[in-house]
Amino acid sequence: MHRITGRAGGDSLIEMSPTDSFNDDVNGYHQHVSSSTGSLQPEQSPSPLTPDVCVETCDSLNTSLASLAQSEHSDSPQHESDTLERIETLTGIDKQQHSKDSVFFRDGVRRIDFVLSYLDDKDGERKQERRKMYEANLVNVGLELETEDKSESDDGKTYFVKIHAPWEVLATYADVLKIKVPFKVNDIPDNGDMPMNWLSTPFRLPEHIMHPEPDYFTAPFDKSKSDFFLIDDKATFFPPSVRNRIVYYILSRCSYFKDECGVKDKKGIKRLLNNCTYTAAFPLHDCRYWTKAKDANCESERYHLHKHWARFLCFYKEQPLNLIRKYYGEKIGIYFAWLGFYTEMLLFAAIVGTLCFVYGFLTFDDNQWSKDICSAEIGGNIVMCPLCDKKCGYWKLNSTCNSSWQSHLFDNVGTVFFAIFMAIWVTLFLEFWKRRQARLEYEWDLVDFEEEQQQLQLRPEYETKCTNRKLNRITQEMELVLNRTPTDLMGKLLLCWATVTLWISLIIACIIGVIAYRLAVYAAFASIMKDNPTTNLQVVGPYITPQLATSVTASCINFVIIMILNLMYERVAVWITDMEIPKTHLEYENKLTVKMFLFQFVNYYSSCFYVAFFKGKFVGYPGNYAYMFGSTLRNEECDPGGCLIELTTQLVIVMTGKQVWGNIQEALVPWMMNWWGSRKARNHPESLYSRWEQDHDLQGFGQLGLFYEYLEMVIQFGFITLFVASFPLAPLLALINNIIEVRVDAWKLTTQFRRPVAAKAHSIGAWEEILNGMAVLSVVTNAFIVAFTSDMIPRLVYMYAYQPDGELNMKGYISNSLSSFNISVIPVENRPDDDENPSWFNNSIDTCRYRDYRYPSGHEKQYSHTMQFWHILAAKLAFIIIMEHVAFLVKFFVAWMIPDVPSEVRARVKRERYLVQEYLHNYEVEKLKIQLSQNVNEECNCSPMIYPCLTKHEVLSECL
Repeated sequence: MHRITGRAGGDSLIEMSPTDSFNDDVNGYHQHVSSSTGSLQPEQSPSPLTPDVCVETCDSLNTSLASLAQSEHSDSPQHESDTLERIETLTGIDKQQHSKDSVFFRDGVRRIDFVLSYLDDKDGERKQERRKMYEANLVNVGLELETEDKSESDDGKTYFVKIHAPWEVLATYADVLKIKVPFKVNDIPDNGDMPMNWLSTPFRLPEHIMHPEPDYFTAPFDKSKSDFFLIDDKATFFPPSVRNRIVYYILSRCSYFKDECGVKDKKGIKRLLNNCTYTAAFPLHDCRYWTKAKDANCESERYHLHKHWARFLCFYKEQPLNLIRKYYGEKIGIYFAWLGFYTEMLLFAAIVGTLCFVYGFLTFDDNQWSKDICSAEIGGNIVMCPLCDKKCGYWKLNSTCNSSWQSHLFDNVGTVFFAIFMAIWVTLFLEFWKRRQARLEYEWDLVDFEEEQQQLQLRPEYETKCTNRKLNRITQEMELVLNRTPTDLMGKLLLCWATVTLWISLIIACIIGVIAYRLAVYAAFASIMKDNPTTNLQVVGPYITPQLATSVTASCINFVIIMILNLMYERVAVWITDMEIPKTHLEYENKLTVKMFLFQFVNYYSSCFYVAFFKGKFVGYPGNYAYMFGSTLRNEECDPGGCLIELTTQLVIVMTGKQVWGNIQEALVPWMMNWWGSRKARNHPESLYSRWEQDHDLQGFGQLGLFYEYLEMVIQFGFITLFVASFPLAPLLALINNIIEVRVDAWKLTTQFRRPVAAKAHSIGAWEEILNGMAVLSVVTNAFIVAFTSDMIPRLVYMYAYQPDGELNMKGYISNSLSSFNISVIPVENRPDDDENPSWFNNSIDTCRYRDYRYPSGHEKQYSHTMQFWHILAAKLAFIIIMEHVAFLVKFFVAWMIPDVPSEVRARVKRERYLVQEYLHNYEVEKLKIQLSQNVNEECNCSPMIYPCLTKHEVLSECL
């Protein structure tokens, strides 16, 4: 093996000498050549070789290797191809017989840890030069490359560069990244058996799927103490997820220009992907998802994940979280753990919400106010004032009979109970998740990971922009800092948040447009439906009213606007976050999370806030109506039964539409793109359709793929907490969606996307604080919905204080809640046109009713609010204060009662820290004894030892 030379200084290489390599004896010889030639390995001859034949073969092989090295500088691809064929003949490698559906190099020994692909671009000389320098630097770092020629690819245009990280590289960077590895089998007995544990048997998975690895005590890897750890086989000691994480760390920091060029920011695979030097960079799946790998050395974990996790028929089974973590990394594992726990907790909320809905259905016949509305004697004799100017005529109260019955399903006494229950549920959910998360942190070796992440996972984009260093007061070491003046910093922050504010203003403008649509279209629907043409429709005809038609169409338009604005803003949010140049990956995701969530919060919830808290609250009264911004559009009124049914309609359309559209977008779109992209290769034999080509034909998961999954679920969490008092069935819809969502996410991740680069995360990040904030806000919004949107408080005030017979019933409530107005004094501009009034209206009708508590015409305080109005307002405010205080008191008491970290986990963490110290101490003592015994046995007159000159290792990041 010859010495590999590279740069002697700088910040981007780890050079390796022959003595550094731990695995020189595994592969007969290593010959690093240009990326265009591949890495070659000899194999044993099928028949014994005589010494003469061996010498002749070796001479021929050396000649071929020399010719191959010369071809690196040759422009003749034919010369290179001939040389490769000669070497294959000499070494016994037959590429046609060797299956390409493999995760190993051609030698069948070295595992493929990463794959780069690029197209044959004849005019791209600069790209070729960048690739040549980049791959040369990767070789200098210690990685081993093997290239598949474009002639072997399906399209005849794509080259594939396969990358293998030998033990020396893995050990070095495992030490750098402080990756925890096992040093002792866990000796703490597991006392997790629950009483009547047999009841959960149908929901369990096989033990080897749930726990693919034994439980160990772990410690950060130290290369100088490699014999301290439980290393049985160096080839499999680091799992593939750790291997691809290390390789990606190197790829992200390796330069593609020579040192003498002085171009510091020309580094990293992300920049090479952005400028199309490479078309893709990804780790490999270990097998096809529907069948096990034929190679016994391959784990086939993808197959097990698909069989036991990614199929919808497994919806009732537990998730194999340990196998997910092992295959995809901790970050994706934490997401699925949170999603599964959230879905489990939704079961309790769904049950209680369904019971509240059933209560409303069973008390249908006890709904006195709906009976009064539908009654021909009461509701049929009450003439209501027009709901809009000119185009709306007078109408009878019993025309809202159906909406009144529908409103009772959601607006009943059970609503108050459910609102309080959800305030407690959300607290229990967050507190129990903290405990579950603490347990996962320990089991997945993520304790104290936050500090490591801050120090070790600097973004390459940040490093390339750093020009200065300063002393870290904690570590007393020089660290990279960004050279930004206060003016630059304030300018960028101002630009970023001005952009966010602009887009939020755009959302508000769109909502105002939808409100204007509601006001304008309502008059049109009222004019069209004045003769009730919809009653001729079967089944649904009697339920279609101008209010319902306006609400449904406006909600659908609002949903379309929400989807369009989402697509536009996502790109803007990523752009302004990139411009801020965050220091770490965690900081980057947190900044993007805040920007995206603020936008999504306004985008999704603004229409619901309008219906819940503004519609029908600023209407005025006949002769003195309020208009939208001084226009001719009169503010909307609520039905006599309240606005709650409209809020329910808005919530159902937006929430259900988003979930259905999200699942279609997540599952159908990647499947169609993959089906179209691999249409030619599907007819190839398995041995010719290579593993790297199969994965190349899949969709890239993307760095922010998980971010959008969290965002989708958090928006759903807002729907079922902020407005749950208006729709108790929202948790049930969310539960059904999430049962599908878990399997859809698992299916697409396992079958439709390339394998993501493994990443660590000890929690769900900034989303946890967002969930806490929404939990607090949900108490306030639900209290206001019960008080101001539903008619619960006015009914209770009437029943206990204003019932004329002194009985605790609702007789006479409808008439009491409506005020009277003299038709003769309605201004001309508010009166309906003559042809708009129904046929039953005549001049004998001199008063109309409207929804408010005001004195009638002729009273000394005519058209001013009655005392009952102020009593109801006081009761509403008192209810809000009492409900909030009770809910918050219970929330904080429950949070105080439930510790964030289970006592068992605390004991295990302390035990592990103690063992690390004890074992390291014993290890150092034994090492010192061996060293002293060797010194005693040495002769005094021995010649001084000549140490070989070893190259100093330099890490691919200035911060390390």
